[in-house]
Amino acid sequence: MPSTQHLLLKQLLTAATGPLAKYRPRLATMRLAVEALSLGQLMPWNVFLTDVNIEGMAAEWVRPAGAPPERVLLYLHGGGYVLGSLNSHRSLVGTLAQRCQLNALAINYRKAPEYPFPAALDDALLAYQWLLGQGHLAQNILVAGDSAGGGLTLALLLALREAGQHMPAAAVGLSPWTDLVLPAPLLRRVAREESQVLEALEIHNWGTMYAHHLPLAHPLVSPVNGELHGLPPLLIQISDAEVLGDDVMRFAAKAQAAGVPITLQVFEGLVHWWHLFWRFVPEARQALDQVAAFSRQVWADQPPTAGAQPAAAA
Repeated sequence: MPSTQHLLLKQLLTAATGPLAKYRPRLATMRLAVEALSLGQLMPWNVFLTDVNIEGMAAEWVRPAGAPPERVLLYLHGGGYVLGSLNSHRSLVGTLAQRCQLNALAINYRKAPEYPFPAALDDALLAYQWLLGQGHLAQNILVAGDSAGGGLTLALLLALREAGQHMPAAAVGLSPWTDLVLPAPLLRRVAREESQVLEALEIHNWGTMYAHHLPLAHPLVSPVNGELHGLPPLLIQISDAEVLGDDVMRFAAKAQAAGVPITLQVFEGLVHWWHLFWRFVPEARQALDQVAAFSRQVWADQPPTAGAQPAAAA
C-alpha cells in the first residue's frame, strides 16, 4: 500500500497536470516551468558540484564527500527526450551519488525536437568515452537514468555492444522508457492509471519528436526491440501502476531470456517519476537505497584487481 506521502503527491500531481491536459501548453513553456520548479531543489549535505565542458556539452561532477575517485556513476536524466536538464535532476543525482558513494557525472544531452535522434545517444556515447579518456576503467563505471534517461541508458549499452566497445560494470533504469511506440489502447490507460500525468505531458508526441525520421520501433529508440545478449548486470525499477510498466516487464523478460543478469524490482501503486520526490516520499528513498545496495554488490562481485588502477583527475 503506498504511503500517505505518496497519496498526497499523487493528488498534487493530478491537480497540477489537469490544466496541462486541457490547454496543451507549448513545449517552451513547459521547459521554463521545469526549470523554475528546479530552483526549489536542495542538494544533500556534503555533496559538491563542479562544472565540466565535454567538447561543448555542459556537464557536472556531483561528488559526495569521501567517495573513492576510481568508481563513477554516469547519469542520464529523464524528461521524454525533450525536457529536463542538469538543474531538474541535480537533487536526485546528488542523493543517488551519496547513497552509492560514487562520484556522478551528469550530462546535459541535446533535446528534441531541435536535436532529434541520434543526438542524445551521441552525447551519452561522448560522455562515456570522455570518462574512459580521463582514465576511468569501463568496469568501474555504472550508468543510470530515469524515464527517457533510463531508455537512453539501455540504448547506450546496445550501441556500445554493437561497436565492440567495453561495457560498463552495470546499469540502472528507474522507470525506463523502453518502447516509444505506445499504441492507442495503452495511451487510453494513461488518464486512468497515471492520473493524467503522462497524457498531460504529451509523451506520445515527444517520442515522435525524438525518433524523427526513424521508426519508433527502432532498437536504439525503443530498446525493448533490440537484441539484448551481452549486456552487463541490470537493475530495473518500475511501479505496477505506471503506463510504461508492461513494456518494462517485457524488456526484463527478454533480457533474462538472453542471459542478461537482471534484477527487476516492482513497486506497488506509485506514479511515474516517484524517484524525483525522494525528500518527501519514503518509497523513493527505499528505491534509491536498493540502487545503492545493487551498486555495492556489483563491486563486490568483481575480481579484486578490477578497481586497482586509479583514475586520472578530472
